[in-house]
Amino acid sequence: MDFFNQTGKLAIGSRLRMLTDKITVDAAAIYKMFGVDLKPKWFPVFFVLSRGEAKTITSIAKEIGHSHPSVSNIIKEMVAKGLVKETKDKSDGRRNMVMLSAKGKRMSDSFSEQCIDVTAAIEQITQQTRNDLWKAIEEWENLLSDKSLLERVKEAKKERESKDIKIVPYEPCYQSAFRTLNEEWITAYFRMEEADYKALDHPKEYILDKGGAILVALYKDEPVGVCALCKMDHPLYDYELAKLAVSPKIQGKGIGVLLCEAVVNKAKELGGKRLFIESNTRLKPAIHIYHKLGFKELPEYHTTYERGDIQMELIIEE
Repeated sequence: MDFFNQTGKLAIGSRLRMLTDKITVDAAAIYKMFGVDLKPKWFPVFFVLSRGEAKTITSIAKEIGHSHPSVSNIIKEMVAKGLVKETKDKSDGRRNMVMLSAKGKRMSDSFSEQCIDVTAAIEQITQQTRNDLWKAIEEWENLLSDKSLLERVKEAKKERESKDIKIVPYEPCYQSAFRTLNEEWITAYFRMEEADYKALDHPKEYILDKGGAILVALYKDEPVGVCALCKMDHPLYDYELAKLAVSPKIQGKGIGVLLCEAVVNKAKELGGKRLFIESNTRLKPAIHIYHKLGFKELPEYHTTYERGDIQMELIIEE
């Protein structure tokens, strides 16, 4: 079809739905041809019950992969048609058991010839195709059960957007972004402190000239994230990872993780062995990133900032 040639794989849902609609229309006509008063959507439930065993709606739903409400509605329709009957479970009076009625059993007995002919027709189609649709469907079901289409699209989106992200060394032209991005998140949760003003207003003097570094994340060449590596005068820690900030307009693209990974690599490049972080537990996305990178919470600490309520360390591997 020309439409699907134009849309490509984007319209897979629509195409499968059209194929399903075609088969469903034919299925209804096939039932009528064989004198079987059955709706196509009832078939999975009818097939399960045709094996003779009484079942609960829950067990049927689990077996055919449908929702409980969906199976419950189908059962109601089949009961109204006289094909199914419900009885109380002898061992547990709170549960209803479902089984084919006498009418349903007679229909099941006459169903065998239809099954033979339908199977033959499906086999004929399969032999005329280069691809086995049945096996392909099973493969798709298995793959989507491992990772949904939504998850896969999210990954593709992040991979595509990552090509527009660059991590670059700080330059004086980024000083305004360094201050603005940090001030934005600090004032959203806390208040600016003296140490903030010193580092953000004079990054060269308070960070770079002391042996530290600042990295900037560019998205489509616009500065959207920053992170600093501050040299520490401490007997245990070489550097502090600080001033991590990502524009809220661009969050969700993994920029925070990329920045922190780049800063850790920078520390390793400079010979650092232990990294230190002071943060606040309200900043859940940042704390998640630190844990992801291997930072461990310190049991005892002395805060530099009023807002600090958690301190962490990372031992850098050789």
